[in-house]
Amino acid sequence: MKAQPSAPPVVRFRRPEDPHWHWLEDREAPEVRAFLEAVNAECATWFTPLEPLAESLYRGHLARRELAVTGLATPLDHFTYWSETAAEADYPRWWRHPNGDPDAKACFLDLEARAEPHDFLELGDMALSPDETWLAWSEDTSGDERFTLYLQRLPEGEPVPLLEEIGPELSWAEDGQTLLFTRYDATQRPDSIWRLRLDLVASTPAIAEEALVLREEDPEFWLGLGKTRSRAWLVLESASKDTSECHLIPAAAPATPPRCFRPRESGVEYALEHRPGTFYVLHNRQATHFCLDQVAEREALGGGASWTSLVAHRDDHTLEGVDAFDWGMMITERHHDQAQVRLRVLELTADGGVRDDHVLPLEEVPSSLMLGDMPHFDSRRLRLREESFTRPVRWLEHDLESGERRLLKAQPIHGDLRPEQLACRRLWAEGHDGERIPVSVVARADRLDQGPLPTLLYGYGAYGEVLDPWFSVARLELLARGVAFAVAHVRGGGDRGEPWYLAGKLEHKENSFRDFLAARDALVAQGIGEAGRIAAYGASAGGLLVGASLNLAPAAFCAAVLDVPFVDVLRTMENPDLPLTTAEYTEWGNPDEPDARRRIRDYSPLDNLEDRPYPALFLQGSWHDTRVPYWEPAKLYARLSEQALARGETPTRGPRPILLRSDLSAGHGGASGRFKAWRDNARQDAFILWALGLAKA
Repeated sequence: MKAQPSAPPVVRFRRPEDPHWHWLEDREAPEVRAFLEAVNAECATWFTPLEPLAESLYRGHLARRELAVTGLATPLDHFTYWSETAAEADYPRWWRHPNGDPDAKACFLDLEARAEPHDFLELGDMALSPDETWLAWSEDTSGDERFTLYLQRLPEGEPVPLLEEIGPELSWAEDGQTLLFTRYDATQRPDSIWRLRLDLVASTPAIAEEALVLREEDPEFWLGLGKTRSRAWLVLESASKDTSECHLIPAAAPATPPRCFRPRESGVEYALEHRPGTFYVLHNRQATHFCLDQVAEREALGGGASWTSLVAHRDDHTLEGVDAFDWGMMITERHHDQAQVRLRVLELTADGGVRDDHVLPLEEVPSSLMLGDMPHFDSRRLRLREESFTRPVRWLEHDLESGERRLLKAQPIHGDLRPEQLACRRLWAEGHDGERIPVSVVARADRLDQGPLPTLLYGYGAYGEVLDPWFSVARLELLARGVAFAVAHVRGGGDRGEPWYLAGKLEHKENSFRDFLAARDALVAQGIGEAGRIAAYGASAGGLLVGASLNLAPAAFCAAVLDVPFVDVLRTMENPDLPLTTAEYTEWGNPDEPDARRRIRDYSPLDNLEDRPYPALFLQGSWHDTRVPYWEPAKLYARLSEQALARGETPTRGPRPILLRSDLSAGHGGASGRFKAWRDNARQDAFILWALGLAKA
C-alpha cells in the first residue's frame, strides 16, 4: 500500500528491504535529495512558532557585535597587511600599504566580491611571494574542501586560475618563482606535494613547470607543508594520528630533492623548528608528554645526529608546540592538573645555552593564550592573543626587554550584558573510575549562586583537541536569558595534556562518554544545573560523544543538538574508500581487527539505538560535507523517527521532537557567510531555549 502524500517523510520514503536506510548514501539518486528536502520542510514547519524567538536572538546578536571589523595590521618586509569587513558584508577585503606610508593603502583581495556569484566560499590559504609582488591563494566554492589555485600580481593584477582540485595549503619558496601545494588521492587524502615553477615575467602569470616533490603511499598518512620562520627551509611533513616524519628542502633551492630528517618510527611524533646552525626537535620518543632536543644543522643533514636535551620530559606538563626566533624559543605547554595552557620563553645564548627561562603571566585562569601572527624572525615584541569565557578576544604586545604589555586591539561588546557581569567557575566531576574531570561553567554572575540553572553542556573529546576557554558573542543571548553554559573537558581531548588524550581513544574511548555523563551529574550535584533542564551539544566527533552518551543515559538530558555528527562509526570505518577513514584507524581502531570492530560496534551510536524515548533532538548535516557525510545525521533521524512512529508517537510533535535540517549548499563547517552562520546559530539557540522552557524569554 502506497504511503499518503501527507504521511511523514520517513513513511513516504521508507524501503522495507533497507531498515538501516543505507540507500541514503547514494548521492546521485534523486530520491535522496527529495527526502532531505521533505525533511527540511518538516523541520521548517516545526520551527515556525519559534521564528520570532530566532529573529530576536539574531537581532540581539547583531546588536551586541561590532559589525564593521578591522583586523590587526601586520607589517612584513615591504608592506603592512590587514583585513576589513564592512558592516553589511559577509566576507572581508584585504588591504595593504607600504611600510611607513599608511595613506597609500590599496585593496588587493576582495572576498566579498568573489563570493557574490556563489552560495559558499571558503579561503583555504593565502601566500605572498617573498618580494610581496605576487599573491597566491586557494578557494573552495562548494564546501567539499577541494580548492582552486589563483595567482595575482599585486596590487591590481587580474586573478588567474592555475589549478583545480588541490588541497588548501600553499607555500612559496624563497626564490620567488616557485610555489608548493598539495593534491588529494581518491579518498581526499593529501597524498602528494607538488612544485610549480612559475612564469612571472609575462603580463599573465603561467605555469612554467609542474613537478612531483613527494608522494605518500601509506593510506594512514597525510602530507602537509610549511616553511620555517628563519625562511631557510621548506618542511614537508607526513603524519598519521600518532606517527610523523619530516622532509627538508632548502627554501632558496626548491628543486633540491627532499631529504628525510629522521625516518618514521611507529608511535613517534616529531616537529621541527630552525635557527641558523641548529634544528630543534619536539618529539615523544621515550617521552610520552614530549620533550625538546637540539641538533647541529650540519650533523642532522649529514646523517649522524647527536641530539642534546633543551627541555626535558616532565610528568606534569605536555609540550604542545615550539616557535623559533633568533633570540630563542617560544614553547607552548599545558599543565596537566590545572588543564591550563602556558607560554614559556626560552632565551638562548650564541652557543645554544639557556640565558633566560620564564613563563608569561596569565591574567585569568582558566584562559586561552597563544602566540599571534609573528612573521619576523628577529622580533622581540611578541604578539599575543588572549581570551576567556568571560573576556572577549584581545591582542597584546609583550616586550621581552622590559616585560611591559601594550593593548593592540580588543573585541568590543555592546548591549545590556557586559563581560564584567559574567562569572566563570571550574568544577571537578568524579569519573566512573575515580578520575577527576574538569568542567568549566560560565553564567551571569548574579545567577550563578542563585540555585540550579537551565544549562547547556558542550563536549568534543577526540583527536587530542583542546577546549580552551573562548568568548562567544552569540552565547551572550543564552546567558542573558539565565542559561548556564558548561564545557565537559572529557578524556580523548587534550585539555589535561597527552595522557588525557591517550586515556580517551582506541580501547579507552568509552571513558569519553562516561566523563560527559559525569560532568552532567556534577553540574546537578554541585547546584549549578537543574536536573530536568540540561541540554547537550556536540559537533562532528562531539556528535559521537553526545550520541553515545544518549544511548547510555537518554534521560540525562532534556534535549540535544548534534551538528554534523559522526554517528555511523562502524560502517564508516569499514569503508576505506571514504575520506578520512584509513587516517583514523589510530584514533578509533581498524575494524578489520576483531577486537577493534567489537569496541567500535559497542559504542557507535547508530549501532546501539534502543526502542525507547530519546530526548528532543535537533540534528544538522551538510550536503557537501566530506568529513561527516550528510547521510549520517539523516540515518539517525530516520531510524529514531521510525521507532517513535512504532510507539504511536509523532516525531515532530510533543515534548520530544526529532528534527533534521540539512544545509544543501555547505560543507563540514556549515555556512561560510557570517550572517547566514549567525542565523543558523540563532535557530539552534531557539531550539535550546525551547527545550529548556525559555522559549518566551
